[in-house]
Amino acid sequence: KDIAKRGKTSTGWFYGFKLHAVFNRLGELVTFHLSTGNTDDRQALKQMAKQLSGTLVGDKGYISKDLA
Repeated sequence: KDIAKRGKTSTGWFYGFKLHAVFNRLGELVTFHLSTGNTDDRQALKQMAKQLSGTLVGDKGYISKDLA
């Protein structure tokens, strides 16, 4: 069964997965989430943010009023 999905980035289309990762200021991996290519980045971040505190910095794919 195919689990990879078609997704779009700023540079074009792809087929596969997305790796969402959060690092602390020391460059250490804090948490990560693997999603299908068609998953909204903000949905992945909502899952990861439940266990985080402090300030998050990310690209525009993660902008959301719900996450502010």
